[in-house]
Amino acid sequence: MDEEVKVSKETLNRVSNAKRFLDAFNNIDYTIKTRYGFNRAMGFSELVRKAVVLNYTVRKYEDDLIDYGRLRNAIIHNNNENIIIAEPHISVVENIEHIEKILTTPPKALDTVCKKDVLTTDANEKMKDVIMLIAKSKFSNIPVYRNSELIGVANGQKILNSLGQFLLSGGKVDSFLNNVKIEDMLSSLENTNYYKVVPADYSVEQALNEFHDNSKLLALLFTKSGSTKELPIGIMTGADVLKANNILENY
Repeated sequence: MDEEVKVSKETLNRVSNAKRFLDAFNNIDYTIKTRYGFNRAMGFSELVRKAVVLNYTVRKYEDDLIDYGRLRNAIIHNNNENIIIAEPHISVVENIEHIEKILTTPPKALDTVCKKDVLTTDANEKMKDVIMLIAKSKFSNIPVYRNSELIGVANGQKILNSLGQFLLSGGKVDSFLNNVKIEDMLSSLENTNYYKVVPADYSVEQALNEFHDNSKLLALLFTKSGSTKELPIGIMTGADVLKANNILENY
């Protein structure tokens, strides 16, 4: 009798682990297909490979997900999830559930990794005042607004580069500091892809994807709806990427 009870418990655990795995697997499959509009009939391995370029978490766990696609086929019999023929190890179950959680209910960057005390400055400020603001605040990226609209980000390194170019062209340091406005410097920059404005509901994985896709990105500015006509309510810089990774790792 005791042996029958033992076998029964083992069978229950086996089904439980398998069910947990399959539930997480199916949620991942559904979430990716729905989020990116992929064909519902697409195979899981192809799905993962297509999503790698679109999603930070899929890219990070690509090998695991491909393996889990094969494991899913080994767990069930003839595509019938009611017939379990293999038991996934608990560590595998917990890992796929971790991936599922990140993909289906990702943490918001604004709630976890962003700095919310965002300093801003006016487009008419002289370079001297902006440099002093950066030095006092120890923030190397300060959004610049003209008439309540974002026109760029004052970045310490870019200011230094601009000063160097100004001196090379024959200008004087004093003239740069007292006569050049921050909007003049911003208008002379070759590109503006070193910052991006995103909405408040951006997830940590979306933010990490932005930094992965753009190696020149220095800062993400968070506003209520992602409009340049709104004041920032949070900022994430390249220095926060490691923290963001740790947040997902321990989520």
